[in-house]
Amino acid sequence: MALRNALMAALLEGEASGYDLAKVFDASVANFWMATPQQLYRELDRMAAAGLVRARVVHQERRPDKRLFSLTEAGREALHAFTAGPPRPGTIRDELMVQVQAVDAGDEPAVRTALEERATAAEAKIARYEKLRTRLLDGRFEDDYLVEAERIGPYLTLMRGLSFEHENLRWCRQALRTLDLRARVRQPTKP
Repeated sequence: MALRNALMAALLEGEASGYDLAKVFDASVANFWMATPQQLYRELDRMAAAGLVRARVVHQERRPDKRLFSLTEAGREALHAFTAGPPRPGTIRDELMVQVQAVDAGDEPAVRTALEERATAAEAKIARYEKLRTRLLDGRFEDDYLVEAERIGPYLTLMRGLSFEHENLRWCRQALRTLDLRARVRQPTKP
């Protein structure tokens, strides 16, 4: 159900193809929700069958026809009902956290590598999100944007994504420093 709501929220921007929605997910929604293009298309088909979105076919020269999706009134009502109710509590399901939890019984170099990779990924996401933030602000001060923008939801979720990735980066660095400290302390002394 949450993917459905995320898709309906993305369609608030206007009519879009499945390909366009996949790009939107990658560029903005990915800071809080992950989905493969196949999952998006399957959910769009279910939403169309449920009357939450309307699909129209656009015939194209030299390319396959594409379907453009838009919210129906029923979709807007469903999204309104979703935003009116309390969200389910968030949960963390992260394999890296399980690996770090078990680092003492496992392969510390592999966990260290995974932490370094996660830190690198966080840095890349921060850079990408900052570019998106600059594009959204379009030279305006943040306070001006928040007052003038037609929609502020994408900006607010982007800021949460930035905070999340900054915290991921901080935690990875802290965990790596801790592993380094333990390695230095536990090294056998030379006679």
